[in-house]
Amino acid sequence: MTRPRFASYRFMIFVACSLILASCAHDTYQERANLMKNHTEAFYDNLKSNRVESAIRDNEQIEAMASEMGNTVRKRAAQQGSTTVEREFALMKTANETAATNWLALGQYFAIKRQYPQARATYRRVIDTYTNPTDRPHREQALRALRDLDMLDPASITSPTNP
Repeated sequence: MTRPRFASYRFMIFVACSLILASCAHDTYQERANLMKNHTEAFYDNLKSNRVESAIRDNEQIEAMASEMGNTVRKRAAQQGSTTVEREFALMKTANETAATNWLALGQYFAIKRQYPQARATYRRVIDTYTNPTDRPHREQALRALRDLDMLDPASITSPTNP
């Protein structure tokens, strides 16, 4: 039995979180990194148990953390070069990438379950939400996944109607 592709994402996220934990000397950052790691693990555990709503809530928590950290980084921009701002930015970037990767995994989950409308909506969410230049790989992956869904579920492709 092969493991679903999103299992490899879980490993990547775990490694990223572990690296952040290792570099965090201040308790606040370690607590945030631990919280993000916990939400990530819960996300994949919920997907494995078919608790999609709970998985979505966990990923929304990761997105909220990224947003909160982004606000902190912007407020402290005057202190450029400070270790605090650099750590906060690194953790924010990791949280943002984790959330985008989780949405992609959720789209794969829906595709595997043949829930194509939900998969399309999830991939669209990535395309519409992650609009920064650094998010380009996630958007491109979501676009490829949408094209793949068109192969799996061609009946749902809307064809232009002739008047």
